[in-house]
Amino acid sequence: MLKTLCSKLRSHHQLLTKTLQQVLGHPKILIPYYSFLDQNLLPVTMMKTMDESDVGISCYISKLPGFRGILKQRYSDFIVNEVDLDGNVVHLTSLEAPAEVCSEDKDVNLSDQLNKSYATEIESFRSLAGNSDADKLKGLIDKLNSGVDVSDESVVLSPSSDKLHRTAIHNFFKERLKFLVTDAVDGPEDSSKCVRVRLNKGGNNGRGRFSRKRKDRNDKPYDSRGSDSWPEHLGKFLRFHLFKENKDTQEALNIIAKMLGVQPRSFGFAGTKDKRAVSTQRVTVFKQRASRVAALNERLIGIKVGDFCHVKEGLLLGQLYGNRFTITLRGVSADSEDIIKASAVALGEHGFINYFGLQRFGSSSVPTHLIGAALLRGEWKAAVSLILDPREGEKNAISTVREYYKESGDIDGTLRQLPRHLVAERAILQCLKKSPGNCLQALKGIPRTLRMMYVHSYQSYLWNHAASMRVQKHGFDQVVLGDLVYSKEQPKEKETFVAECEDVNGNDMDDYSNLDETSETDLPEEKNISVKAINEEDLISGTYTIEDVLLPLPGSRVIYPSNDIGEVYCDLAQKDGISLSETAHKIKEFSITNMTGAYRRVFQKPKDFEWELLSYTDGTIPLGETDFDAIAKSVKKSKVREEKSTNGSEELAADYGTSSAISEGGDMLPGKGCEEKINSEAMQSEESPSGGNAQESQMALKLSFTLPASCYATMAVRELLKTSTSVAFHKSLND
Repeated sequence: MLKTLCSKLRSHHQLLTKTLQQVLGHPKILIPYYSFLDQNLLPVTMMKTMDESDVGISCYISKLPGFRGILKQRYSDFIVNEVDLDGNVVHLTSLEAPAEVCSEDKDVNLSDQLNKSYATEIESFRSLAGNSDADKLKGLIDKLNSGVDVSDESVVLSPSSDKLHRTAIHNFFKERLKFLVTDAVDGPEDSSKCVRVRLNKGGNNGRGRFSRKRKDRNDKPYDSRGSDSWPEHLGKFLRFHLFKENKDTQEALNIIAKMLGVQPRSFGFAGTKDKRAVSTQRVTVFKQRASRVAALNERLIGIKVGDFCHVKEGLLLGQLYGNRFTITLRGVSADSEDIIKASAVALGEHGFINYFGLQRFGSSSVPTHLIGAALLRGEWKAAVSLILDPREGEKNAISTVREYYKESGDIDGTLRQLPRHLVAERAILQCLKKSPGNCLQALKGIPRTLRMMYVHSYQSYLWNHAASMRVQKHGFDQVVLGDLVYSKEQPKEKETFVAECEDVNGNDMDDYSNLDETSETDLPEEKNISVKAINEEDLISGTYTIEDVLLPLPGSRVIYPSNDIGEVYCDLAQKDGISLSETAHKIKEFSITNMTGAYRRVFQKPKDFEWELLSYTDGTIPLGETDFDAIAKSVKKSKVREEKSTNGSEELAADYGTSSAISEGGDMLPGKGCEEKINSEAMQSEESPSGGNAQESQMALKLSFTLPASCYATMAVRELLKTSTSVAFHKSLND
């Protein structure tokens, strides 16, 4: 009965909103249905898929009416290219590995190194490391020279907490004793490390009198960073451009890592990109040859790598300016074409409200901010239940597994059935297996970046509501007394409030199953700049404009607006049983008072904004050119010029190392194992009103613009359409 009532209220809310739109052109204030019924009163299993108003997304800037348009009908309708810190747009331009200059240093040949006296080297080492360590080294070399098999032996030198000293020891072996290799192991104290020395078998490529397979030695992988196995003329990191379709960043890198036989942590990247899109970004990998990585293109599906070069440092999260988007809205229709044009012009001139998009809060009926709220209250058991319990709208296979665990409590049986991409669920169950009933320990078993995402999601939830209230009460055309801005004055030392990312401890926000087009590090555009509240003098001088207005993400080092918007945070948090100034428990990582906090601009203008209206009749033909399309077109033209062949496209695919043939339009076509792409595209366009069977002319709106990191392009699209950006809503437009 309660569920039926909620459904009716939702319908009434939609009818009321539609009426307001017709009467006012567009309501500056949308009435969320939770005003009528508190969603927290509903059982989790009864909650429907999250709506934008549930997470505070309820206002618009433009008063223009919205129009119909389908977002992400095809993956190529949503193209994302990373923009680096220098403002360069990252493109995939070549799949070929560059020729590498050979190193003058040859591989270490063990037989050439042995049967020699190393008295001079040992004495030099004695002055560096002391008598005890020098004697250990001499003993190891003597054994080698006498023919003793020391492939299973190592020498652990004296512990040291001086990193510079340990580095000097590593360098000594790299320069003077290349047939030995070093790495660091834990010392007897927390702050100390020991240098470990043993035979460098890498120079023999696994062959020779002392070589045995690792599995036969019952050995652990050996850290080769202290060895001489990498040419000095090459940077230790291979940087390349990763092009992917229908895969999130971590998923793509996991595939590449498996093919290369390395750990996923060997890769570095600046930001995660949307799964349901075509994207290009920079990636680094530790000590890999370009030729080896480029060779993977022949086997990769939906992924391509190229534009290789070696660099000295790996990429870190947040090392980007933002992203360049090329978004195509299909099936566009309005009362008149002038409405569409006026809306596009208004978006470029005035921008949009810089909300955190729905992707920030997950895609299931249990939003991540609800889990975050439970963590902030210290309700460990409730948080575990929210993550594990059955939820509405999931695939039957996953729902069945959740039901099985809830009814049986069988952890082993559940783990056997639970899909591996459900990282949090698997981590919790594995911990509960070891420590039954210890819910806090189980929550700590979730990878840190993922478990912190829940708390950060709640911060975003508060920010969105505060942003909506700011627009509702004070509009979007001028600053008001008490608004926060980055100070343009010379800051006084005691009044400086540092604008830092909310995950100040280096925690990226990787919920790989729900990421959108944004880098989840939430780095602000400006750092180490003081923040102030607008006073009367500022209003008179006109120093600040609406584009300067900020709102805080709650934390211990932020200030709140000194007007009525500052009260929104505390009031909303109090309703959820949360204090922003006091912690309810002693677990620091699940406490807002232990977080630094951050600032975020309320209004965002797209940079280098372009748009055009297109007409099309076949919904299966791409309307935007991807980087791979451009490569295919360029190489095909070259083939035609050189060979004057009419069937050059199929030969191109084989010669160019792609996993599929290429059509004249640049799309991948069935070939070597490309069924995944064809099936996924078919699901998007099959039986849709703009699908391949529809011959009537339709309209599309193509947008191109750049946004800083942490801004959601879907919020810009929402400002145009005045409709929800949820996946479920846009799928319904295809029905």
